[in-house]
Amino acid sequence: MLFDSEVLQITFLSLQVSTIATVVSLLIGLPLGTWIALGNFHGRSFLLSIVNTGMALPPVVVGLVVAITLWRSGPLGDLKLIYTPWAIVIAQTIIAAPVVTGLTAAALEALDPRLQQQLLGLGASRLQMIWHLWREARLPLLAALMAGFGSVISEVGASMMVGGNIRGQTRVLTTAIVLETSKGEFEKALALSALLLTLTYLINLALTSIQQRGTRK
Repeated sequence: MLFDSEVLQITFLSLQVSTIATVVSLLIGLPLGTWIALGNFHGRSFLLSIVNTGMALPPVVVGLVVAITLWRSGPLGDLKLIYTPWAIVIAQTIIAAPVVTGLTAAALEALDPRLQQQLLGLGASRLQMIWHLWREARLPLLAALMAGFGSVISEVGASMMVGGNIRGQTRVLTTAIVLETSKGEFEKALALSALLLTLTYLINLALTSIQQRGTRK
């Protein structure tokens, strides 16, 4: 099955969609989590509770909301994104962004609060201070990245609802596993499951190696 053209297409699409969603969620979650962690504004605790709740968002709920939004009669129906890979990216980004945001905020809040004053006292600008804080918290931030990727590469409910599991267009590994299981093709489902687990393991192994190198510096 590894050399089957359809399996290769499904695998590539799975990696492509999940990677884009993870990168976008990182671009959203890293600055937002930093703002929440370092900010001192009214409603901060409420916003943080919303983010923490978002970390446990049921994927099927996300899929339903995105599907209604992108449906032909929905607010963004004119974009014609429903049942396309981009619809899956949007849904997966909504799932992963709160995870990255919440773990980023937790990582920065765990740092010594005096470090900010020390950096600013040494003449660092606000951006330079944030950059140094990110470097100091790079290990838990890498964990946030891995958690964000893990939440989307294994997601099935939202992908099925907004992508439609269309052969050659929106079928990814998780939805293919569900399809083969529903057909009673358990050997194929197990083979695809093993492939998904192997890919996830290899990617997380690479990220963990980077993370562990950071502990030795």
